[in-house]
Amino acid sequence: MTIRDDHALAGDLATEAGERLLRVRERTGFGDAAALRAEGDRSSHLFLMESLARLRPSDSVLSEESTREERFDPRRLSAPRVWIVDPLDGTREFSEEGRSDWAVHVALWEQGRLTAGAVALPAQGRTLTTADPPKPPAFESGRFRIAVSRTRPPEFVRKLAVLVGADLVPIGSAGAKICAVLTGEVEAYVHAGGQYEWDSAAPVAVAQAAGVHCSRIDGSELTYNQADPSLPDILVSLPELATSLLAGIRDLHR
Repeated sequence: MTIRDDHALAGDLATEAGERLLRVRERTGFGDAAALRAEGDRSSHLFLMESLARLRPSDSVLSEESTREERFDPRRLSAPRVWIVDPLDGTREFSEEGRSDWAVHVALWEQGRLTAGAVALPAQGRTLTTADPPKPPAFESGRFRIAVSRTRPPEFVRKLAVLVGADLVPIGSAGAKICAVLTGEVEAYVHAGGQYEWDSAAPVAVAQAAGVHCSRIDGSELTYNQADPSLPDILVSLPELATSLLAGIRDLHR
């Protein structure tokens, strides 16, 4: 692993964790989905925590797989640098043979904002990073596509799609959905069913670096490294669509 800077580190760690997860999939098989999910979460978390402790020993870490005590450690709130990681985003998809819409998230928060991040999509063979963010295609006119949860798309998003003239595209993990906006597979992602900081920090870091709109569904700023890591809703879209999507959401919530 070559370590150059925080952007490169995020990309290297996400990529290597993803490669390890592919080996876990191959070694464990798909016969016992619960065991595969547990081993994937455990092994990726240990790798990321050990790597960050060795390579960035002065930084704090918030991981989905941290204990409750670690998540709510007050020292994290006063730390100048906090890595926010999701060792395996999309455990359901990870445990289903043939699915590639799962991810590894590694993001760095510094002094109030996300400054570096990477999302590895191991089964797709790619990692998107803030070092070299993709350039999303421009939207011109017509119908567009909104990424939604495969298993629990919010009802209001169905209504929103009708209101703004969009089609819904089910995709697995939050990271895979946001990356789909960046790679042109969809034009937006809207979610309001409950999430945490680790679900969105890394993909939002990359999306912001790519110039894509990222906000809460009321248009307010996404904030990270909070005492309560809950961050329940999100809108990520091509800039040209943000105004109409936010207006549609406001109309539906009146």
